[in-house]
Amino acid sequence: MSKFDAIRPFYDAEVNAALKSVANHPMMKALMNFTFPDQPDETWLSQFEHTHSIRDFQCNFVYHSIQQVLTRSSEGITTSGFEKLEQNTAYLFISNHRDIILDTSLLNCALFEHGLVMTASAIGDNLVQKQFLHVLSRLNRNFLVQRNLPPRELLQASKNMSEYIARLLRRENRSVWIAQREGRTKDGNDQTQQGVLKMLAMGSNEENLMDYFKKVKIVPVSISYEYDPTDALKMPRLLAEANNEKYIKEKNEDFLTLLSGIMGQKKRIHMHVGDVLSGEIDQIKSEFENSQKQVQALTQALDEAIISGYKLWPTNFIAYDLLHKTDTYSDRYTEKEKELFERRLEIKIDEDNPVLFEGFLAMYANPVVNKLKYADVV
Repeated sequence: MSKFDAIRPFYDAEVNAALKSVANHPMMKALMNFTFPDQPDETWLSQFEHTHSIRDFQCNFVYHSIQQVLTRSSEGITTSGFEKLEQNTAYLFISNHRDIILDTSLLNCALFEHGLVMTASAIGDNLVQKQFLHVLSRLNRNFLVQRNLPPRELLQASKNMSEYIARLLRRENRSVWIAQREGRTKDGNDQTQQGVLKMLAMGSNEENLMDYFKKVKIVPVSISYEYDPTDALKMPRLLAEANNEKYIKEKNEDFLTLLSGIMGQKKRIHMHVGDVLSGEIDQIKSEFENSQKQVQALTQALDEAIISGYKLWPTNFIAYDLLHKTDTYSDRYTEKEKELFERRLEIKIDEDNPVLFEGFLAMYANPVVNKLKYADVV
């Protein structure tokens, strides 16, 4: 038994049996009927019989599911930067994180369309508690981030995962996606947690940590949704934090958020992949010998790249102006776009509660604020 068995996706040799084990699950039927609305069940069930690899499953089924999601709940996605990546090359994609499923799925669709190596992607074990979702995640090349463990076990789990990620990147030529922070951004501030880089660093066997980070080819990813389909669902946590209270999730909250993220309206979406962090890492290595300072500097380089690559939408500028009671960016949106946003605010938020009202606006406005720190807003 491999020490990675508890967290790894299926091996290709396991895919067919795993697929057959969930083929008759009502959620699989619902997913396939959503994906192929004009096909009888026999068609996709027959295709399952001949599916023997994760790539087959992703290209023949998951890709089409995501295209349906885009058609039904968005005005489409645009991408930039992918033409700079090389084929048959593994990259470590470190991304801002807005949606549980779509962030990684949209990246993999773009990688597939550009003929690039698709990713193994980190997913919190709290999101796949249901057996069907656990099997589906393993079929979609997800590996588990183990959470809610006692400190000593958590440290061991982090080390194990870091070694698995290093193995994927260095030995299996498999790209990896990981979020820049634990959990989705709730307030619109896309900031890299040093803990994520420290976890990744545990997989290094290089004398200088920066040599490892250079070899794994870090690519910053910025994804932006014009409307966040889970914006109102993030408010209770912000309210609890504002009151210095511990936030306790409702039962099935993760699952409901997952579904809302997939089917809620997003309008336009943009995904940008930045340049491989190479020159930045060379500079960090020459400036700092202390690994702690190196990690701090790399965190900052990632933040700058992710924020610089983030596409701002009219909703971001509207929220900034409403929050600051100004018309600074009124040339970036139309009166109709402003009315639509205000209507959404009215429907989703109790405007008499200043914490909720300002929290909702800040979620959309903060990307503008953060852009201003690094460059002019363009």
